[in-house]
Amino acid sequence: MRVTKKNVQEKLELVLDPEMNISIVDLGLVYKITVKKGNGVHILMTLTTMGCPLFGVIEEDIFLKLSELTIERKNIEIEMTFEPPWDMTRMSKRAKAMMGI
Repeated sequence: MRVTKKNVQEKLELVLDPEMNISIVDLGLVYKITVKKGNGVHILMTLTTMGCPLFGVIEEDIFLKLSELTIERKNIEIEMTFEPPWDMTRMSKRAKAMMGI
């Protein structure tokens, strides 16, 4: 299967924030997806709070979901950034509705 930005995003939409039970894509945590040669993927993302103790859970779920696209763990790069910092304006309408905002 050819890896594309679209199918990577579709898999990331299945990764849920463990506390909010909302997709990391809908929360606006994923800033950029880059597909590299050889089925490599670079994900630039943030967290709702710096030092979030649940990042390990989110990271493992990202690896699991992307493995369904036959992307090897060693070819997945997750880069964390807090610039710009996350805020609720980054959330999708669906996420806001789920949170009653």
